[in-house]
Amino acid sequence: MKCALYTRVSTSGKGQDTEVQARELREYASRRGWTIVDEFSDSGFSGAKESRPALDEMMKAARRRKFDVVLCWKLDRIGRSLKHLVNFLAELEAVGVAFVSFSDNLDLSTPQGRLMFQVIGAMAEFERSLICERVKAGIAHRQAKGLKFGGRTAKRVNMAEVTRMREAGAPMVEIAKALGVSAGTIHNRITAVSAEA
Repeated sequence: MKCALYTRVSTSGKGQDTEVQARELREYASRRGWTIVDEFSDSGFSGAKESRPALDEMMKAARRRKFDVVLCWKLDRIGRSLKHLVNFLAELEAVGVAFVSFSDNLDLSTPQGRLMFQVIGAMAEFERSLICERVKAGIAHRQAKGLKFGGRTAKRVNMAEVTRMREAGAPMVEIAKALGVSAGTIHNRITAVSAEA
């Protein structure tokens, strides 16, 4: 079986080195009789970032079926968010590439591993449902209190000062700078006042 290794450390230097992970993965692949065809390594990239140079390159290679399985040291090397992990694993599954996490004993090339993936997917769906419920509850709470929800809070603009400065011949940019807002905000307020008049 053709195998690709993926390693990542958040901080390059400071005693962190992807080679520590790679060495264990090479030994594991050898024990399984897998042939390592490529190694992808991201140094100095957080697991919170969904897009990383080596990870993106590995996914391109997976889509071209350059290997049969991706082997990584631990799930958190791929990503910290459950949503990102599920999307990553689903994409690999869609292109027919298995996934093995060495430290987590997760092997999606086996029936037990695929069952575990279904559980992970269900947990991600549950997490999405909880977030949705919290957002709806927050909106309902704000509506019950008569508060506006969504969008940015409109900046207060002293329209009397805007009028005075315009009559004095000040350009829009200068007025905006003096009042600490953007020229677009000033323009929108003037338009709104004109429409009301």
